[in-house]
Amino acid sequence: MTAHAWSSPGVRARAMWPSQPGALRTRPLPRESAASYLTHLAGIYQLTAAQLLGGPNIATAGTFAAPPATGIHLSAEAAHRLSALTRIPPAHLTRALARQPPPASIGMAHAAIARWQPIPPAMQPLPACTIRRSPHQAAPAWIHPASNSPRIMICTRHQQASSDSRHPAPLDIRPVPELTGPRPTASRTTTASLSWASTITTRWYDHQQHLHQRWLARLDRLTDANPHIPPGPASPALTCRDLITYPETLTLATALDRLPPHPLTRAQQTAFLHHLADRLRLPRLAPADHDLLWHRLNTR
Repeated sequence: MTAHAWSSPGVRARAMWPSQPGALRTRPLPRESAASYLTHLAGIYQLTAAQLLGGPNIATAGTFAAPPATGIHLSAEAAHRLSALTRIPPAHLTRALARQPPPASIGMAHAAIARWQPIPPAMQPLPACTIRRSPHQAAPAWIHPASNSPRIMICTRHQQASSDSRHPAPLDIRPVPELTGPRPTASRTTTASLSWASTITTRWYDHQQHLHQRWLARLDRLTDANPHIPPGPASPALTCRDLITYPETLTLATALDRLPPHPLTRAQQTAFLHHLADRLRLPRLAPADHDLLWHRLNTR
């Protein structure tokens, strides 16, 4: 998944409760969850999301929990009324908000219905860059990463990032400049290469191989700068893993993407490992026979 450089300038909304449809004008960020958007929108007017939806007579069902634990499904009529309320054209609102296929009872309904649904942890949005949607409100927007990319969100403008929905807010990555340094982007590599690279670096990380000292130092800098990272039940070593290994994952994915479709000779494998070690800034790279990198080099 591509690490997106989220640019999140403040968006102004009129500081009064609307007396007629169309008085709101606060836009969602690209791929923001509908629950995140509605929660922030309601907060501007010191309302709950249900109260906000009640204004245009959208009936809500299900149990609400703060993002990222729940999502909300809107019927077509509900989406139309939300569009009128926010003065955002339906097509624009649909493109911006991350949408999951609604249940048949919602998607086929002719009434204005919204239903809160729990989201499995593996599919929950991530806290993107903290944004200010009113003069008195600043909070993270919860964004769904692109489906064909790593679960990483990076804002180069504000030097913030996230890789786990268990983080209550984006992480300050100023002490880890390598996360935003110039490098090939995930969008330039194939999904297969990114998947292989992520699996390989995760194995290296978990088994403390090759880049362990570099990643450990990076973890220390990241946790020192972010005391708000929850200490448990999952430790920062786990919840920050994808972010810590991300620069090397992209480097490896780029190298794997350039492999020929046929098996490499032994000499070609040696040359590839020498080149990869240079790209990873390692004096040498000598994976063991059971290393997943060897498996990838011999898989076609």
